[in-house]
Amino acid sequence: MAKHLRFVARTIMVHEGNVDAAAKTLSRVLTQDGVIDDVKRRRYYEKPCKERQRRNYEDCRRIYNTDMARKIAFISRTHRVDPWLGY
Repeated sequence: MAKHLRFVARTIMVHEGNVDAAAKTLSRVLTQDGVIDDVKRRRYYEKPCKERQRRNYEDCRRIYNTDMARKIAFISRTHRVDPWLGY
């Protein structure tokens, strides 16, 4: 097994000859890391304009998701101070 950090995180051990489970696990790990999306995206040339649009969309989506996760975490807290105490 390689000692390089990039490969250690993506190394899947096959236990008792169960290759199907190892392939499924490897597919899940690569999908979570974004490797599969990157390979699919680099299959064809992406024009610079489309690349900028995609990156802006991904940035906006990431910002929206983190903001919504923060709001949901705030709402789902049970012991929080009521911001409108006197109303």
